[in-house]
Amino acid sequence: MIDAEGKQLGILTLAEALDVAAKAGLDLVEVAPQGDPPVCKVMDYGKFRYQQSKKLHTAKKGASVVQVKEMRLRPKTEEHDLQVKIRHIRKFLEEQNKVKITMMFRGREIAYADHARRTMEQIRNSLAEIGTVEQFPRLEGRSMTMYLAPKKQGGAVEKGK
Repeated sequence: MIDAEGKQLGILTLAEALDVAAKAGLDLVEVAPQGDPPVCKVMDYGKFRYQQSKKLHTAKKGASVVQVKEMRLRPKTEEHDLQVKIRHIRKFLEEQNKVKITMMFRGREIAYADHARRTMEQIRNSLAEIGTVEQFPRLEGRSMTMYLAPKKQGGAVEKGK
């Protein structure tokens, strides 16, 4: 058993431990139940829970959240429209978001899967300096998908939000 100041009191019975905690006006908390014998500590449990929630909150605050943005295309998308979509994808990657590029086929357009794969290759080549392919183009039903992730920036400091 450990008292409120952190000093070890030795092995006590449950009744003795509860008595020590009651005299201190604090709670008896089991901190290591897997030990033999289990380790208990005299502490203010409400304060302990509050500090734990604060630690968790600060850990979440520092973590960066990566979103997956989606860009949808068709096999008949013209060159200029494709360049506009590539600019949007570039912006998403610069914001450190992953991008799912979906080529949708309708009707008999599925026959142009090789054309769609070349378009995906063109997108990948034009974004090679800022993004890496996480999943290469894969045909799933009536759509072809490819995932791009932003490249790791060496030593760059992320802006605070």
